[in-house]
Amino acid sequence: MRSNEIVSLQRDCDAVLIPAGTKVTLPAGQQVTITQALGGSYTCYVEGSLVRIDSVDADALGKSRQTESTDSAALTGDGSVDEKQVWEQLATCYDPEIPINIVELGLIYECNIVPIETGGNRVDIKMTLTAPGCGMGAILQADVANKVKTVPNVTDVNVELVFEPQWDQSRMTEAARLQAGLF
Repeated sequence: MRSNEIVSLQRDCDAVLIPAGTKVTLPAGQQVTITQALGGSYTCYVEGSLVRIDSVDADALGKSRQTESTDSAALTGDGSVDEKQVWEQLATCYDPEIPINIVELGLIYECNIVPIETGGNRVDIKMTLTAPGCGMGAILQADVANKVKTVPNVTDVNVELVFEPQWDQSRMTEAARLQAGLF
């Protein structure tokens, strides 16, 4: 969701500078403009910079924390992982500067479900960034791993950042290109 809601922080709040990826603490009372609220995190404009505020700090913005939910009916007796649910979780991860999810942006290059001999399943993901020098890589990696771990029968997630082949706009879905005005 895009917005331009101005709020005053209700408490000190951790944030990450975009695109540098530097962690900062914003003080209680600081005015911020929420520019997008997608996938549980918030992109805010504050004093000439963009920051990402994670869902765990939504209360500082006066918002409710979004909780991850999984469909318990999707649990399988054989311990397998529903690949569709993995992709649905990936689609809840957003580039903090672009209001389009990482699947539609074409940032996911590979997604493999690997049964673990001792039990459970590991999901191996290869993903890229829209710009190789983006400092948000580790933040997006953690977001992807945390969300995919909520899928039933997933016990481990390995997210690898790759830069070959280099990402370009042709990897975006048609819907994403339309949304970004790239036609």
